[in-house]
Amino acid sequence: MFAPGHIVYMDKLAVGPAARGKIDIAAPVVDNLKAIAQAKGKQVNDLTVVILDRPRNAQYIADCRACGARLKLITDGDVAAGLSTALDGTGVDVLMGIGGSPEGVITASALKCMGGEIQCRLWPRDESEKKYALEMGYRLDKTLGIDDLVHSDNVFFSATGITDGELLRGVHYISGGATTDSLVMRSRSGTVRRIQATHRWEKLTKFSSVEYMSD
Repeated sequence: MFAPGHIVYMDKLAVGPAARGKIDIAAPVVDNLKAIAQAKGKQVNDLTVVILDRPRNAQYIADCRACGARLKLITDGDVAAGLSTALDGTGVDVLMGIGGSPEGVITASALKCMGGEIQCRLWPRDESEKKYALEMGYRLDKTLGIDDLVHSDNVFFSATGITDGELLRGVHYISGGATTDSLVMRSRSGTVRRIQATHRWEKLTKFSSVEYMSD
């Protein structure tokens, strides 16, 4: 897995399987939106673009609005947004914008399992990070594809909701236990499982060192 070190942000462009091979992070926003729309049999104004609502993404937001695409601005959680591009029923077509580098690698792991695509470029925040990138041998103009971010073709990915979100339901406590909602995937088989589990404290305390709640 790609290790960005002290470069904590990446510029990202992610899509699901239908638009795989049709995107280019170095191209203008309008060109990418047109290519994605064509691949999905839609018009640009039918696309929903998810972008982190941050000042650093102001140009992305302006460009998408100028194209007439629908915007979904989020305050955090661009891993879930990246996954949503490849899941049916989310209404999300593409993730764009600058967000966390570790999250970009995690998103690449999931999209490799689901047949999607992500392209990233390192985004240093200041001159010290640019200098660090050069010292590490990173090219700031290089497009990092999904195989650059996650080399293996046998990737396992899992996510469990902590609080309720659009992608996963959070932990809910019941009498004597709790319920959880998880996604589990494997790239080699392409299998995506949704696991809704019930956990019973009485059973778990017999073999676990964790001190569980009694109710």
